[in-house]
Amino acid sequence: MKKKAVAAIVDHALEAAAAAHATALYVLRLYITGITPRSARAIANVRKICDEHLKGRHELEIVDISQHPMLAEGEQIVATPTLIKLMPLPLRRFIGDMSQGERILLGLDLRGSAETPSIPEKR
Repeated sequence: MKKKAVAAIVDHALEAAAAAHATALYVLRLYITGITPRSARAIANVRKICDEHLKGRHELEIVDISQHPMLAEGEQIVATPTLIKLMPLPLRRFIGDMSQGERILLGLDLRGSAETPSIPEKR
């Protein structure tokens, strides 16, 4: 009988955690350097991920470090484009043009979402 009670408690806790995750607000910051093709791809790819998987529950800030170098220094940005997931924790960093959609979704803990099409890679 105790095993069933423990299993029910665990199931309830997992369901509650999944529900909280599904409504969590994502705070993302994308660091770019100027208006370059790589920066433009990163912006488009991150916006596509947000539109498809975080509709109405994200904040995306785009920081051009050529205009705001102190912000990059404070975050220890060593390469651009860099996407930082500030919330929900844990903090995660992604470097590149964000074209590896499956990896980004996995890193954002969105891989379990319904229908997660990948972003085609640019070659």
